[in-house]
Amino acid sequence: MATPFEIHVSEQRLDRLKQKLSLTDYPSGILSADANSWEKGVPVAEIKRLAEYWKTSFDWRKVERELNTMPQFLTPIEIDGFGSYNIHHIHKRSKRTDAIPLLFLHGWPGCFHEVSKMLDGLVTGTEGEPVFHVIAPSLIDFGFSDPNNLKTRFGFEQHAEAYHRLMKTLGYNTYVIQAGDVGGLVSRYIAKTYGPGHCKAHHTNTPTPSQPTEKDHPELHDKTQTTPLTEAEQKGLGRTAHFQADGSGYFKQQTTRPLTIGYCLCDSPVGLLSWIYEKMRDWSDSYPWTDDEILTWVSIYYFSTAGPEASINLYYEMEHSDPPAFAVAGSFVDVPLGISRFANDLVVLPKLWNQTMGPVVYENDEPHTKGGHFAAWENPEAIVGDLRKMFGSGRKVRFS
Repeated sequence: MATPFEIHVSEQRLDRLKQKLSLTDYPSGILSADANSWEKGVPVAEIKRLAEYWKTSFDWRKVERELNTMPQFLTPIEIDGFGSYNIHHIHKRSKRTDAIPLLFLHGWPGCFHEVSKMLDGLVTGTEGEPVFHVIAPSLIDFGFSDPNNLKTRFGFEQHAEAYHRLMKTLGYNTYVIQAGDVGGLVSRYIAKTYGPGHCKAHHTNTPTPSQPTEKDHPELHDKTQTTPLTEAEQKGLGRTAHFQADGSGYFKQQTTRPLTIGYCLCDSPVGLLSWIYEKMRDWSDSYPWTDDEILTWVSIYYFSTAGPEASINLYYEMEHSDPPAFAVAGSFVDVPLGISRFANDLVVLPKLWNQTMGPVVYENDEPHTKGGHFAAWENPEAIVGDLRKMFGSGRKVRFS
């Protein structure tokens, strides 16, 4: 049974955060001759400024009040072989009786809060427009959901089972998904395991297709060989190559030795801030992050139930699952698939490749020019608009 939940961090934890911020030893700056350069990471002066604001002026209580305006719950979910987990989630229902249940799955270093800019747009709409009941959980090990118990490997299959059972427990035997980043990988497991009987369709803003081969996709392979890449696709491949060469060090660390970086993330609020803020800035499309936005995202990790280091357990599972998670994500899953492409995301692969993932029933013709990896936060109107097109009048996906 779902129990109403409100976020409340104790005064003791807030005081301890301020104490630890006061005791921070900062790098001397010797790593960079240019004090304002981001080439080797977040500039020391920028982190000092944010840490001082976090310690003296950032109003977590105000943030709590704002977060608690969203309807939040804890629901215990039994996972085969692992016991029961309390899953924190937003559950906002539309007033329309024909609303479609929508499971929103966040990524890293995001959280359940990412859905907040889309909530009103999803649950309301004019006559004839599709609307949604929105369920946005904190993934296990994230936010205010329980940690996994680490007695045995807790992988993507278990995450998929958890959120599928959450939907059923909330009374939704059939549903659709919107997801990106790590949540997008989880959504592929849900679609593969529980679709199309329960998971009727899924939509992602971070597609991770495989390259069509002559063996696995002969017709599609032939088509890619005879279809010239557009200018946007060429730029996308360039962005992808740059990210893999210059921006993916975090991925190697988190998928191989998560505990080593975990000490920093757990013990040092400034270490956590620099680790997450770097991604928020580098992965977005020149989004004008405010100090309050940055520190809200980081504070949700710092005050999370499982601890700020726990979320990277899921990264370890990406490369240690059998088969690896990206192999599953890129394989064909016979469940209707919608895709929103953003030109300024991290990995931008040719449009035709997306057909290796499943029956694509909706995809924007040209990539959205505004928005990067955090599309739900940077350009929420685009995601909402694409979902309306995917499930709207004349749609190829029928929900029942």
